[in-house]
Amino acid sequence: MKKIKKLIGGRRLNRSYGGDTFIITILTIFGVFFAFPLVFNINHAFKPLNEIFLFPPNIFVRNPTLNNFQDLFIMMSKSWVPFSRYIFNTVFITAVGTTGLIIVASMGAFVVSKYKFPGAKIFFSGVIITLMFSPYVTAIPNYLVLASLGWVDTYLSVVIPAFAMPMGFFLLKQFIDTIPDTLLEAATVDGAKEFGIFTWIILPMIKPAWLTVMIFSVQNLWNARASNVIYSEELKTLPYALSQIITGGAVTIARAGVGAAVTLFIMIVPLVMFIFAQSNVLQTMASSGIKE
Repeated sequence: MKKIKKLIGGRRLNRSYGGDTFIITILTIFGVFFAFPLVFNINHAFKPLNEIFLFPPNIFVRNPTLNNFQDLFIMMSKSWVPFSRYIFNTVFITAVGTTGLIIVASMGAFVVSKYKFPGAKIFFSGVIITLMFSPYVTAIPNYLVLASLGWVDTYLSVVIPAFAMPMGFFLLKQFIDTIPDTLLEAATVDGAKEFGIFTWIILPMIKPAWLTVMIFSVQNLWNARASNVIYSEELKTLPYALSQIITGGAVTIARAGVGAAVTLFIMIVPLVMFIFAQSNVLQTMASSGIKE
């Protein structure tokens, strides 16, 4: 029991140690269940070809090798467009799209949350309704709008729609709702303007929320192929180029190891970001529904 108490920081989760043991056991089981795909993919990327097709498959690699990554880099070097160009495209789209989303969503959420104007509730209800629609449902209308604006086959076709992420707006608005109005009124009395209040009070206080939004945005944009709106090879993203490497050639079975390396390569950036910001994600989810 002392180990359990030490594990949870000296605080009891339940009224009894038996309840604490049960809760920790259940959480451990779910943790192992959700971590299994991640552990399997990491090990899969370092398996030689004979272990990849072994049945039943092994979870952990027996003879680790870097051949899969070496083959991946060799295939990268044979691309007629420099592979650094694909990396730049993805990094640029991810950085600009995420930055724009945080700025636009946080400003909009601040106005809707703290300024009572006609139609504010209707607008927020519309945002909530958009959460119900799959991206596949809105793909055709989005394409028609982008085509009419002349943004197809440009960075704007991916970056601008990323600014309008409904989940980001929703999380930021709910988090701003928890900030007392009296705090903003005191800042106004002290002579602070709206932009100063937003920059020096709102943004620092909602840091867990916009870090969470940043993780979601990076995950979406980093994995975006954007092949339906970008056609020029020099503008295509890294996931598209890596998928072409996996499926290219006559014998795709021989590229199974490269495919495992590609999977790890794609997932590593969002994974690292989540590891460093996971406490902020948990705080956002716990506080998003709390109001003053």
